[in-house]
Amino acid sequence: MITLRLKDSGATLGSISEADLQVLLDQFEEESSTDRDYFIDEQTVQIIEEAGASPDLCALLRKAIAGTDGIDIVWSRP
Repeated sequence: MITLRLKDSGATLGSISEADLQVLLDQFEEESSTDRDYFIDEQTVQIIEEAGASPDLCALLRKAIAGTDGIDIVWSRP
């Protein structure tokens, strides 16, 4: 499983599957081979939802961005 965290605080948001990570990788342009952070807002969630992200990932991200204009997340493997 892949862990998603808030970039600034390091707070864990939850775990996602390899398939959901692939959706994120396919939808975002990485600036380098070590780029593992993304800005997520409601529009971003809609885009990845249409691209095939799981309902669990979309719910996790919507909960994390609630009440904000968006968040920066980072992913990692254990």
